[in-house]
Amino acid sequence: GLAFKPNTDDMRNAPSIDIVKALKNEGAQIKAYDPVAMQKAKKVLGGVSFCADAYNAAKGCDCLVILTEWPEFEKLDFKRIARSMKQAVMFDGRNMFSKKHMESCGFEYFGIGRGRL
Repeated sequence: GLAFKPNTDDMRNAPSIDIVKALKNEGAQIKAYDPVAMQKAKKVLGGVSFCADAYNAAKGCDCLVILTEWPEFEKLDFKRIARSMKQAVMFDGRNMFSKKHMESCGFEYFGIGRGRL
């Protein structure tokens, strides 16, 4: 997710902008997906591969970063996603998921701003 908050295409001051730029400055190649904000995100995020869905965004990646708490993300098949990745590592910037659940799906999971739950 790239939007400032779910159910909008609002990219104003979205944390994804600074995070994507910082990762790119470190040499990361970025693939991204947002259910609504893709068109606006394309205008502010250069050098990003935009994907048709979350599964394509995760495929072949080393790390998955959740930046917007879209309800559709709760319904994803995370076991399938973990199998499709080079390394199943997730940083959950919105603490959408429990560490226990994500680890059971095969992820090394980090909830940002959360203690060791």
